[in-house]
Amino acid sequence: MTILLVTPPLAQLNTPYPATPALAGFLAKRGAVVRQTDLSLELVLRLFSHDGLAQIAEACRAQTAPSPLVRLFLNRFADYQSTVASAVAFLQGRDDSAGWLIARRGYLPEGPRFDSLAPAGTGLDADQTLAELFGDLGVTDRAKLLASLYLDDLADIVREGVDSAFGFARYAERLALSAPSFDPIQERLAAPPTLIDRLIDTLAEAALRRHAPDIVGLTLPFPGTVYAAFRIAAAVRRLAPAARIVFGGGYVNTELREVNDPRVFAYVDDLCFDEGFDPWLGILGQGPRVRTLSAGQNDLNVQLSTFNAQRSTTDAHQRTFHVPSYDGLDLSRYLNLVEMANPMHRLWSDGKWLKLQLANGCYWHRCAFCDVALDYIGRYEAPEAEAIVAAIVRLKRETGQSGFHFTDEALAPALVRRLCEALLASGETVTWWGNIRFEKGFTPALAELMARAGCIAVTGGLECAHDRLLRLMNKGITLDGAARVCQAFSDAGILVHAYLMYGFPTQTEDETVAALEYVRQRFADGHIQSAYWHRFALTAHSPIARDPAAFGIRLLPEADPGRRFARNEIPYEEPGAPDHTRLGEGLRLALYNYMLGLGLDRPAHVWLKKKGLPQKRRNGV
Repeated sequence: MTILLVTPPLAQLNTPYPATPALAGFLAKRGAVVRQTDLSLELVLRLFSHDGLAQIAEACRAQTAPSPLVRLFLNRFADYQSTVASAVAFLQGRDDSAGWLIARRGYLPEGPRFDSLAPAGTGLDADQTLAELFGDLGVTDRAKLLASLYLDDLADIVREGVDSAFGFARYAERLALSAPSFDPIQERLAAPPTLIDRLIDTLAEAALRRHAPDIVGLTLPFPGTVYAAFRIAAAVRRLAPAARIVFGGGYVNTELREVNDPRVFAYVDDLCFDEGFDPWLGILGQGPRVRTLSAGQNDLNVQLSTFNAQRSTTDAHQRTFHVPSYDGLDLSRYLNLVEMANPMHRLWSDGKWLKLQLANGCYWHRCAFCDVALDYIGRYEAPEAEAIVAAIVRLKRETGQSGFHFTDEALAPALVRRLCEALLASGETVTWWGNIRFEKGFTPALAELMARAGCIAVTGGLECAHDRLLRLMNKGITLDGAARVCQAFSDAGILVHAYLMYGFPTQTEDETVAALEYVRQRFADGHIQSAYWHRFALTAHSPIARDPAAFGIRLLPEADPGRRFARNEIPYEEPGAPDHTRLGEGLRLALYNYMLGLGLDRPAHVWLKKKGLPQKRRNGV
């Protein structure tokens, strides 16, 4: 029996998304023949090639009113087509010498994305900015930035001239966002295919011919992969009708726990929930069928009533740390992108990081906004540090890479300490980063230990960055404590990224201003290097959803599609709430500038004033 595990378009491009390697290692150890393919990467490489650009140009020429960017592309098509292979090969690390051409400018055609090289208010033009950032010796990093902006322009060209649903890390995302009905996806699947659709079909057909699988498993981590997953499943139904189709991943876990639309099961045989290992054993007949919705079994509503009550077992296979396998994934083909001149921001897109989840769940699992009712948050189980180090050593040998991104919900200080001690004792050299909580357990001594053991960066949630709101959401940290933790990491030479939230229930405009001021101070002190604001969303599996009145909000009626597809985000109203949409624009504008080292001397309230809010976001202010 051959299992083909697929990452559908579109996900990250610098390294494999971790779902298929994790399952491949687990299933291969149990005797399965496992193959992997990353159709997200394959799509981008096919699109951004000599022939791919010709197809893009053909589609653009059919437009009756092309945008200025599309006209630029068509006018300079020969320049784009003659340089795309060099740019891609350089970003893959296969042609370092091309960096010298790319770095001196004039080689790559430049569109609107290059405007970011001349931030407004600095008095610098693009060449001065590049000289200040990279000097005379930073040729490779300079070329990475320019080549990345070039590909960003091409992605914008595809979106404006070929397929409005295209994005560099997402495709047709809006079809799966807050999608109670399956109708939009079904209608798009039945519509005349776009160029991107045809490429997905072609890639799926090639993968099926090459591997002849008995089971096809697709990971759906984000809304931007959902439509493509269904499109690939449709291709499997046409071309390999005997193959079993399995969906799993973050979107399935959070959004499809109440699905009862039988049309979904025209495309998929099994939906796997939670960590995936137990459900897959059931599908393979090596264990009971648990946390799985299946076509042809009992009525969907009967299945729903039982599987949501099931929890992961504590059998030995779950206490054991499962080593991923990258067999079949050619890491040399992934693209190292640098889209912003910020050392922390680049980690998400630059580097062939091997992703490892050390522990299941979150050791805190009490935040009121979080999906604590679900297994991936609420069940915490950590492995032995020695097992992690053994896995790291094995993966280094298999891939030749020594960089790791630990993708845990939150790395516990105790586990981090044991891991660092085990790494140092092993004598292995690794570079790693991961997500933590800004809690008092991360002392200066532990930060120093982490740095010695190869940690280069941490990410963590400051959320609304206001003590009252942190208490209300049961975050378990304070602003003073978080500031000390950020400083400890900074003093140890470890970069820091903060996840931030606005629009939390009962949050006032004054509290939003105070939060931005706190963040400004951390940037000004050099204790945070990058951050991201997201707007609060009420989800069905959070404590707030169970007791909305305690947070000053009222739930609104949800759309009833009759046959349900997805459900997670819940509509609500909050009487007297400030204009969070306006405030969010100012917050994002301020952060963009802070991450470029700009605007740190401006009072926080300036970014959030009602009139005269600066409009230039891409170029800085």
